[in-house]
Amino acid sequence: MESVGRIFLAVGLPDATRHAIAAYLTAHIPPLPGAVVPPENWHLTLRFLGDVAPAAFDRLIFEVSEADLGAPFRLSFAGLGAFPKPARASVVWLGVDRGQEELMALASAVDHAVDLAGFGPDDRSFRPHLTLARLRPTRDVWPWLESEPLPPVAFAVGSVGIYRSHLGGGPARYELLDSVSL
Repeated sequence: MESVGRIFLAVGLPDATRHAIAAYLTAHIPPLPGAVVPPENWHLTLRFLGDVAPAAFDRLIFEVSEADLGAPFRLSFAGLGAFPKPARASVVWLGVDRGQEELMALASAVDHAVDLAGFGPDDRSFRPHLTLARLRPTRDVWPWLESEPLPPVAFAVGSVGIYRSHLGGGPARYELLDSVSL
């Protein structure tokens, strides 16, 4: 089956936001364990779709472009956390503070557009976070979570990006294919 690739929809971070978070992590957090996500790959995933056929991709672009995604809003980060729990973490993440309700509404609107495009419902509920590291095997990350809190780092969310992920040969690489303004 021909495929456009592994597709996901996300809110990208401006370079200034990436640099501010990376500088904080470098200065205040011991090196995170596991596979650290490079700052250039940081984004807030709204919906992962996997391999998408060209016709389905065209329909996806149409439905997301036609959707009421809401108005632009400000988002800020606060606090480190871990999935499924700090004592046995497989993911270390940075939480969303200001703008969480707006981000949840945006994810819901994207979900609706994805459903209209013919993709099935997502089997996971949306939990706003920025993935910083993936841990295999799981481990206790309490020492990292108890580090100095992140100072306010905020940015304006004004669009949804449609990305293709490229796997293999090192860390994943993400390619922005299209962007839809709020």
